[in-house]
Amino acid sequence: MRSAIGGDEVAYRRFLSDLSRALRPIVRRGFAGVSAAPSEVEDVVQEVMLAIHLKRHTWDQSKPIGPWIMAIARNKMIDDLRRRGRRGEVPIDGMMDFLEAGGQDDAIQAHDVTRILSRLSGKNREIVQAITLSGFSAREVADKLGMSEVAVRVSLHRSLKALADVYRETN
Repeated sequence: MRSAIGGDEVAYRRFLSDLSRALRPIVRRGFAGVSAAPSEVEDVVQEVMLAIHLKRHTWDQSKPIGPWIMAIARNKMIDDLRRRGRRGEVPIDGMMDFLEAGGQDDAIQAHDVTRILSRLSGKNREIVQAITLSGFSAREVADKLGMSEVAVRVSLHRSLKALADVYRETN
């Protein structure tokens, strides 16, 4: 992450790729007691990845990155459980085995988020904002937009991929 903060795009892509692979088993294990579907696990992984991207400026480079990432992951898992009306605890034991210490990132300005989101069509932008930034569930967004929950999830995943591509192009 420190290399990525220094402007190394290859390092940032590698960091995100490695992180997503590390997060999937962590989130699966965190949801073990509530029997989450693979699509639910993937939704939370994507939410964590986006949160890390958008909040990277809050990480103190003088501290290890692992606890910061795990706090975000744990909070996203708890948020997901709450949205689904489930109560549960997300264990943190053993999660740090997947992550190494690292550094902080340049602040991304709110106008940059708006600029990048503006590249999505209206409905896709609304879906990304509602789920990843406002914390609504896919079911709530589907009901609001008159879509199926599956269509909302597909749109979310495609939109997040498109946003990653746009971000890479602009940075």
